[in-house]
Amino acid sequence: MAVRKTGLGRGLDALIPADRPSSGFTTLAVDLISPNPAQPREHFDEDALESLAASIREVGVLQPVVVRQGKGEGQYILVAGERRWRAARHAGLTEIPAMIRAGDDVSGLTEALIENVQREDLTPLEEAAAYRQLMEDFGLTHEQVGERVGKSRSAISNTLRLLQLPPPVQALLTRGALSAGHCRPLLGVEDPAVAVGLARRAAEEGWPVRRVEQEVRAVVESPERPRPERSAPVRPAEVLELEDALAERLGTPIAIAMRSGGGGRLTIRFGSLDDLERIYRLVLEGS
Repeated sequence: MAVRKTGLGRGLDALIPADRPSSGFTTLAVDLISPNPAQPREHFDEDALESLAASIREVGVLQPVVVRQGKGEGQYILVAGERRWRAARHAGLTEIPAMIRAGDDVSGLTEALIENVQREDLTPLEEAAAYRQLMEDFGLTHEQVGERVGKSRSAISNTLRLLQLPPPVQALLTRGALSAGHCRPLLGVEDPAVAVGLARRAAEEGWPVRRVEQEVRAVVESPERPRPERSAPVRPAEVLELEDALAERLGTPIAIAMRSGGGGRLTIRFGSLDDLERIYRLVLEGS
């Protein structure tokens, strides 16, 4: 499989001075790269790696790994991005985009990446993966990434959540068949097969974003149905506004199901225990 060269990689290459020895963006054979023996992280969750590998099979490697020259000729040692390297191997790739750095110095790479995110015309997934790279490789939080790129914490969180989409949906987003606005509601669908089915119908039939939101609500409100056959009943505008406001505040999909006799159900989606703790803290802050 050919490694997809992204706008991010080209932007990083432009940001690194050409006269720096052994520096620059390139494509390297996966087998020429070795893990860093000083890597403090010893365990990589196999399920998470396979999930990332599935995404790589669909849309390619979105961010370069960072390497330095090894002792042998043409050998390289990972400085950052071991998770992406491992997932690329799982996906069967023979090559991977890489940023070669002189020595262990990566102090300038963070700012270079941030500048690139701010100025490059990245796809939504490339932008999301760039934020994840800043967090995983350089230890930044959602808030710190937002401060660096001039966006709110919730905007960073919402963009990052696109990486949780099933790989076939990511592929539709990458090709431009669907927008990020189409894809975000699909995060509220628990069954990946149902989410993929809705995404494909939306792309084939040219659904507007509101139609996707309605179909997702129908699934959430009637989970026993494998696929919705018709749109959910029209709900009061103030309920839709409150749903959007809560989703923006908490940075996660929100679904409000109203009952005819009054009352209803509020569903809050979270992607991990860390995400649940983040939402919990936000709720406490707002109380």
